[in-house]
This record gives sequence, structure tokens and C-alpha cells, in this order.
Amino acid sequence: MLKEEEIDRIIAMAWEDRTPFEAIKLQFGLSEDQVVEVMRKNLKGSSWKRWRVRVNGRKTKFSKLRESEVDRFKCSRQRSISGNKISKR
Repeated sequence: MLKEEEIDRIIAMAWEDRTPFEAIKLQFGLSEDQVVEVMRKNLKGSSWKRWRVRVNGRKTKFSKLRESEVDRFKCSRQRSISGNKISKR
């Protein structure tokens, strides 16, 4: 059973273009299908549909499809993340 904070972080990671499903699996142990199910259960219908269209076929969401120069999970301008909390500087 996932905590509410974990669900929020999974949803945020799933929406991020540069965060592949493999990163979510590494941090939370959820497969792509499980992430899809979390999104389906926790988003409104219209948001769910928009997310599916956005993710479907997006190369950056799948490590094996990524171009070799994309070697990070997040934008270089994004704050560091430790665990599930955004680090305060």
C-alpha cells in the first residue's frame, strides 16, 4: 500500500518528460503497468486521457528509446530531490 506522499511523487514523476518509467521502478518498485494503474486511479478522467496521449510513444519516458545524450532523469535546472522531498538549500 502506497502512502499519499508516495502517490503524489509517482504522479509528479510520471508527468515529467525526462523521468523514465525505469526511474520510478528504481525508486518505488512499480512497473510501467503499475504506474499506469496509479495514474488511472488518482487522476480525473480528462487528466488521465491527456497523460496517456502525452506519454504514448514519448521516447524520453523509456530508457531504451532515449537518445544517448539524454542521460539524466530530470531537467538540469530542477532542484535536487532526495527521497520524496524536495531539498531546501
